[in-house]
Amino acid sequence: MAGVNKRKRGRKAKSDPPSTADIPTSTSPHIDDVVFSVSNVELIDPPPSSTPHRPRRGRPRKIPIPISILPENSNPENGKIIKGVNGVAASLISSEDTTMLNARVVPEMDAVVKVFSVHTEPNYSLPWQRKRQYSSSSSGFVIKGRRVLTNAHSIEHYTQVKLKKRGSDTKYVATVLAIGTECDIALLTVDGDEFWEGVSPVEFGDLPVLQDAVTVVGYPIGGDTISVTSGVVSRIEILSYVHGSTELLGLQIDAAINSGNSGGPAFSDKGNCVGIAFQSLKHEDVENIGYVIPTPVIVHFIRDYEKNGAYAGFPILGVEWQKMENPDLRLSMGMKPDQKGVRIRRIDPTAPESMMLMPSDVILSFDGVDIANDGTVPFRHGERIGFSYLVSQKYSGDSAAVKVLRRNSEILNFNLKLATQMRLIPAHNKGKPPSYYIIAGFVFTTVSVPYLRSEYGKDYEYEAPVKLLDKLLHEFRQSPDEQIVVVSQVLVADINIGYEEIVNTQVLAFNGATVKNLKSLASMVEKCNDEFLKFDLEYQQVVVLQTKTAKSATSDILTTHCIPFAMSEDLRM
Repeated sequence: MAGVNKRKRGRKAKSDPPSTADIPTSTSPHIDDVVFSVSNVELIDPPPSSTPHRPRRGRPRKIPIPISILPENSNPENGKIIKGVNGVAASLISSEDTTMLNARVVPEMDAVVKVFSVHTEPNYSLPWQRKRQYSSSSSGFVIKGRRVLTNAHSIEHYTQVKLKKRGSDTKYVATVLAIGTECDIALLTVDGDEFWEGVSPVEFGDLPVLQDAVTVVGYPIGGDTISVTSGVVSRIEILSYVHGSTELLGLQIDAAINSGNSGGPAFSDKGNCVGIAFQSLKHEDVENIGYVIPTPVIVHFIRDYEKNGAYAGFPILGVEWQKMENPDLRLSMGMKPDQKGVRIRRIDPTAPESMMLMPSDVILSFDGVDIANDGTVPFRHGERIGFSYLVSQKYSGDSAAVKVLRRNSEILNFNLKLATQMRLIPAHNKGKPPSYYIIAGFVFTTVSVPYLRSEYGKDYEYEAPVKLLDKLLHEFRQSPDEQIVVVSQVLVADINIGYEEIVNTQVLAFNGATVKNLKSLASMVEKCNDEFLKFDLEYQQVVVLQTKTAKSATSDILTTHCIPFAMSEDLRM
């Protein structure tokens, strides 16, 4: 019948029991979701659950209880005592559960500062002037001795650097103590006591192992406040440092490193700094690949500065070597079956090693560590690393024991003095403005990586002339002061008609004398009393100008192009 409520077959529906005010289960976090910190207590609660509590069949479920750590005078028999509702002590946490409640140390995020820099880059294409200034922001952190670490590329070509502490509205002018271009680290300080009040320096930890958790802290784009990203160490090897154009030990992590993170610390789960964020891999086929400068490189930089009062740089072994993995190659070199090493291909003529080592020598060991046929040495358990890591642990001026095998199966031991390398085409000008010399509208300058980047863009490795790229990648200096001098451009005037299309062409000789560097060229031209100025360029090109006419026309050309001097300051000295 309509309106009659018929009873359905089956078991009677169970009604939900009323909720208890003393145990608010709907808003209580589960015991596994609470993060403990013993020294710096921090409770991180998840958002309240919206699912109502329903009883289940079978064994009764333990009801989660809001927890807080008891005072230190508590003395539990096993684990930590957890205070429950209304001050009633809850059950003890067993030793098996302590792994879930393992204390997580909160890193010293107050030591992380925001770095504000104003840059004025030199104009390498027009070396008598600078580019328009611009501003940038990055990250840094406080270390012992009232000093701050950040990335070198964060303050490159700086005119002013300021620091701002977390939670502060004041920017403090910083002083740059040292810049390490190879390792991409810079050291700053701030005068006065106000900046350092209430800031605890960061402590450095050991080199992490694979799968160790890391937390990157900094001030990346996307906001003004401090940012925290986390990940794990996914790789430890010799990496290419883009800013320094060198290869040093580095960490690869899967934590996001964005613009502005540069210079920020990477903390371990123990709260110690294990590195400095400095670059990331951007490619359509990859994601979340960031790189961190590890503590061995950081400590080397700091000790180098403290030892010398300035940054001296990382030494290298001035040789190019070849792997000895082919058995026939090893046999031809007179190597025994138990001998391993790498063959020297070429030696830098300006390096100290050129006085002792020879091409085709086989390097068997470095500082007592045997080198494998692929150029690696034991690193840690289950890991190997390139033997250049052993060289990078030395300081400029240190000695190293090197064992080599000569062609006649003679084993020789040398004590080599290590030094930094000066490349024929340097990767950096180390903050100095570019050198130039102008005569009759011909602009002469030296080739460097910043110059190639200015002339051909970021893809200079594909756009620059092949001969310059070959010198960049393969040529050694034949003398410590050797430079590649080129005609950068020709400022058009009546005196140089027909030469207007000469661009980025190397100058080989002047009036029959070899051009070693720009200073020697400028000196020879200024002192020349011959009737003609004759420049021998590559590709068998020749430029000839009358001496008196060329020198008299230079001043008018400088005035036309608003150039204050015919040569840079370093050449006028």
